[in-house]
Amino acid sequence: MILALPGFLYYLLTVKGKNRYKPLPFYGSKQVAKTGHKFHGKFIADTIYHKLEDFKLTDQNGKQVSFKNFDKKIFVAAFFYTRCPDVCTKVNSFMDSLDVNYRKNAMVQLVSITVDPEHDTPLVLKQYAAKYKPSNKWLFLTGDTTTIYNLAHNGLLLNAAKVGEGNFVLDDKMVLIDAEKRIRGYYSGSTRADVMRLNDEIKVLVSEELRKVDKALY
Repeated sequence: MILALPGFLYYLLTVKGKNRYKPLPFYGSKQVAKTGHKFHGKFIADTIYHKLEDFKLTDQNGKQVSFKNFDKKIFVAAFFYTRCPDVCTKVNSFMDSLDVNYRKNAMVQLVSITVDPEHDTPLVLKQYAAKYKPSNKWLFLTGDTTTIYNLAHNGLLLNAAKVGEGNFVLDDKMVLIDAEKRIRGYYSGSTRADVMRLNDEIKVLVSEELRKVDKALY
């Protein structure tokens, strides 16, 4: 019994003790691919999921930002504007808490994108961001309206529109994007329970990416 116990404990840790979690869904349109794989002799077609297209924006420090900045990274995106009333403050306060939680994790990035680029220049964004004291993992982005609204409507599948001088309609959603630029979750940025779920589901995606690395090594 004494000799068998260590082996039994090893079995529990390596086989029964694996991290098991419910995979996150994929959002947006889906297509059946011509490629696939066999499972128990049956051909199963691959699925092509909605992906964000590359974009070129500018951060609060005047630096160009594109997919190169998010290569093999998980990121959370949300829209706001600096003259926005309470809702944007709530969203960015929760982004601030995520920045604190993940600033030491090289796999996670955060972006807050203005829907008012005519007013929100890099300098205005830098002054606005200063009150949060963001790490270099949290970027505040601006650019041309065509790029920003295309990213909102066709990329992140969110509402964002100008409805008058200095007034905008936008979703309060925070969007979780995986390392392959696919949408994996939507969360109300003004609801603490949703943001807590986002915090947990970021960890799920981090686990997915680490498992990919493990498989590649073995």
